[in-house]
Amino acid sequence: MNGFKCFYTKRAKETITSVYLFIQQKFEDSVADKFIKKAEKTIKLISEHPYMFKESSFEVNVRIGLITKQTSVFYRVTNNAIHILFFWNNQQEPLDI
Repeated sequence: MNGFKCFYTKRAKETITSVYLFIQQKFEDSVADKFIKKAEKTIKLISEHPYMFKESSFEVNVRIGLITKQTSVFYRVTNNAIHILFFWNNQQEPLDI
């Protein structure tokens, strides 16, 4: 099944790198690599089923996909694309956007 094309914002690239480095420092490379694989799998699911995850309560058209219990991805669906906005450590303070 062909899905929507996914585009990563600059903030998404920065935050996934930040989460990866945090996991790598706290645990080890293999755990960080598993996180990236889970993130890629989640993004693929989003591209194929963009409305499968819940809408955010703070902004219209922004959805929140769960990658792991500790990490989520925030994204926006447009007519023909998915825009990956940022990755979030769920253990941080609640969002104030």
